[in-house]
Amino acid sequence: MSETLAQALARVGDPVELLRSVDYPAFTFPVHPEFSNWRTESKSWNDTVALMDQSHHMTQLFLEGEDIAEVLSGIAVNTFSNFRPGIAKQLISVDHAGHVIGDGILFHLNHATASGERVVLIGHHVLIDWVRFHAERSGKDIRYRLEGNSNMREGDPTFYRYELQGPHAHAVLEKLLGGPVPEVKFFHIGDFAFAGTTVQGLRHGMAGQPGFEFFGPYAEGETVRAALLEAGAEFGIERIGSKAYSVTPLESGWVPTPFPAIFSDDPLFAEYREWLPLARTGSIGGSLNGPVGNFLLTPYDLGLGRSVNFDHEFVGKEALQRIAASPARRKVTLIWDAADVAQVVRSQLEPGVPAKYLEWPKARYGFYQFDEVQQAGRRVGVSTDAGYVAYDQLYLSLASLDVDVPDGARVEVLWGEEPNSGKGNVEPHRQVRIGATVAPAPYHQYARTTYRDLAG
Repeated sequence: MSETLAQALARVGDPVELLRSVDYPAFTFPVHPEFSNWRTESKSWNDTVALMDQSHHMTQLFLEGEDIAEVLSGIAVNTFSNFRPGIAKQLISVDHAGHVIGDGILFHLNHATASGERVVLIGHHVLIDWVRFHAERSGKDIRYRLEGNSNMREGDPTFYRYELQGPHAHAVLEKLLGGPVPEVKFFHIGDFAFAGTTVQGLRHGMAGQPGFEFFGPYAEGETVRAALLEAGAEFGIERIGSKAYSVTPLESGWVPTPFPAIFSDDPLFAEYREWLPLARTGSIGGSLNGPVGNFLLTPYDLGLGRSVNFDHEFVGKEALQRIAASPARRKVTLIWDAADVAQVVRSQLEPGVPAKYLEWPKARYGFYQFDEVQQAGRRVGVSTDAGYVAYDQLYLSLASLDVDVPDGARVEVLWGEEPNSGKGNVEPHRQVRIGATVAPAPYHQYARTTYRDLAG
C-alpha cells in the first residue's frame, strides 16, 4: 500500500521540507514537443491561428448522480445557480481560511458520454482529488469515473480536445461551416456540424485570444483534426507542440498550480491527508522558504476574485467575505531584465558553480514553482510560473505581489534554491537575483480587456 500524505508528514514533520525534497516526476505533456518550432508555434495564436491538442495532458473526472451540484457547491467558491447543460465554469476550492486548494474547468455537457455522464471536471489532479474525496464521504447520490492523463492511463481518453485560437480562428470556422459562426456566449458550449459529425465547442481561449475548444468522442478525433487543419491552411494555421503550449498561461494570466491549502489542523483536512497518497501530492521548486503559510494564496491573490460568489454556503465562505473587503495581494506579470536572464544563461558556459539552469521556453522545475520576490530587501510576494514569450521576445513570470507594489515598480526575483534541494531535477547551483519590472496580468491588452469582459 502506498504511503499516504499523513504518514509522510508524520515521518518528516514539516510540509515544506517534505515537498521540497520529494522526487516528484516532472510534469510532461504527452504531445509532440514541436511540429515546426516552438518559437513560430507560440507566435501563431497572436498572429494567425493555432491548433492545440489538449486530449492528453489533463486529468478528467466524469460525474453522475442527482446530487452533483449539492456536493460541489459545498466546496466551491463559484455559484451553481446557472449550472445547466451547455455551461462551463472555472471551479475553485479553498480551505476554511480562504486559501486556494486548486481549480479546474467543470463542463455540463450538451450530450452525454457513451457511459452516460453529463458532467466532467478537467484539470490538474489536485482539485480533482479533493472532489473525489468529498464525493466518497458525502453519502449523496454522486458517482465518479477517474480518467488520468495519457502518461497515467492505458487506452484512449474519452474525448479528443482541440483548441482553435487566434485572430483567424473565426475565419477558419466559417470556412468549415460554410457560413456564419453561431453566436455562443463566453464559457458556453455550442454544437457545430462539420467533419461529418456533431462537434461540441466551448467558447474560450487558452492564451487569452479568440477561439473555441472543440471536443467529442476520441474515435472521431483524427477526422476532426484533419478538417480543422485543411480549413486553416490558407490562414497559416500552426499545430502547437507541448513546448509552445506550456507558455500559454503566461499570456492568459492563469496560474497553473497554486500550492494546495491542505495542511491546516482542521479535522476535515487531517482526514483528507489520511486519504491522499503522497505520490499525488506534488513537489515544491524555487527559492521561497519558511513555513507553509508563505506558500498559500487566496483567489484574490491569484486574480480569481471575480469568480467568488457568496450566494451559497461553502468551505471558506466567512474567511473570503473578510478578505474580499481588503485583499493583501494582487496578480501581476513580472518582466525579467534581459541582461540578468542572459547572465544566468552565460553562467552555464563559465567555470565555477552556475546559476540554476533556466529552461526555455518554460522555467518551471517544481510542480509548485514558488520563487521569492523582493523589493529593497523586503519580501513583497512570490513568482509562480516563468518562461519565454516569443511573440514579445520577453522572459516573463506570473506573480502575486503586495497590493502596495504598483505597476512599473522594480523588484527582484530570487532564482535558485539555497540550500539546493534533494530533487533529482535540481543540480548543484548558486542562487542569483534577477531584476524585474511589474506589469499587468494578463500582459497583453486584448486578454486584459476584451477577453476579460467576455469572462465577466
